[in-house]
Amino acid sequence: MSALFSPLRLRGVALANRIVISPMCQYSAHDDGKPNEWHMIHVGSLALSGAGMFCFEATAVEPAGRITPGCLGLWDDATEESFQPLMAAVRAHSRIVMAMQLAHAGRKGSSRVPWEGGQQIPLSGGGWQTFAPSPLAHQPGEETPLALDAEGLVRVREAFAEAARRAHRLGIDAIELHAAHGYLLHEFLSPLANQRGDQYGGSLENRMRYPLEVFDAVRAAFPADKPVGVKVSATDWVEGGLDLAQTIAFAREIEKRGADWITASSGGVSPLQKIPVAPNYQVPFAEGLKGAVGFPVMAVGLITEAQQAEEIIADGKADCVALARAMLYDPRWPWHAAAELGATVEAPPQYWRSQPREMKGLFGDTPIGQR
Repeated sequence: MSALFSPLRLRGVALANRIVISPMCQYSAHDDGKPNEWHMIHVGSLALSGAGMFCFEATAVEPAGRITPGCLGLWDDATEESFQPLMAAVRAHSRIVMAMQLAHAGRKGSSRVPWEGGQQIPLSGGGWQTFAPSPLAHQPGEETPLALDAEGLVRVREAFAEAARRAHRLGIDAIELHAAHGYLLHEFLSPLANQRGDQYGGSLENRMRYPLEVFDAVRAAFPADKPVGVKVSATDWVEGGLDLAQTIAFAREIEKRGADWITASSGGVSPLQKIPVAPNYQVPFAEGLKGAVGFPVMAVGLITEAQQAEEIIADGKADCVALARAMLYDPRWPWHAAAELGATVEAPPQYWRSQPREMKGLFGDTPIGQR
């Protein structure tokens, strides 16, 4: 039996296989964070992919927490309502587990979309004030963020919790907190971005404090039978920055608090990073975490081939693989992986005729409503 296509249970949620569709920013929610026709097409297509779980792109918990003006948000009744048709369409035709990544961009907010260069939009050019642990710009020439004061810390923490409550009302099955890629929660964890002199800065224990408070708030706001995970940058790829040992310490703390998985990514907090990109380049971080904690670990980073993913799971380096670009390039990647590995995968009956004759039974051929 394929390890990649074995089931996994996260609290009361059952994944049919170990393939997760990573959160992938589309930068296309141009009406104040609301999903639109593009998201209906994009999410709908991937929901029919046969993966075990789909995770919505980074969804900002307040307007200032967006990366770009086109980022998704879930911060008021209007944004919550805008997700309802999309969720209804997915639920009508797919049983994929639907997760949402809740995020705050911190000092990397107020930026242009990548295909327009990605530079920060200055306040004088229609941008917005960003927030961070410390008044340190991400890179020279950018606007200085405001350091979150006591009131701001409470505001953002409650915004995460309120977004979790809204996600539950929408029928979201799981939440992933974004504490990676140089955004707000990662900024608190990294000594490169966090130079506070209070109880939230300095030692690793202090730098972990606010992300742990946010995790606790989200965990308390989301139903106990639904899982909450965390995405981290296991290393900053910069001397003196966050590293795997510190990330393991953080992972052990969220494990104590009931985290259901951790996704091991890397980088994003400093333009000085030097990343040796290659297939599986981040898998050692997942493997290191898996050897130190007792809850599921997800691996990411240039995982593109079925046998490659199978070996990561079969060798015990991670419990799931999260695919991003590979899924955009081939939205039926799980179908093709199942065919290669001799497994079965769920597909809508409208597509059953697409099976090659020699692979009859790849989809199980039982209507979803009859299982």
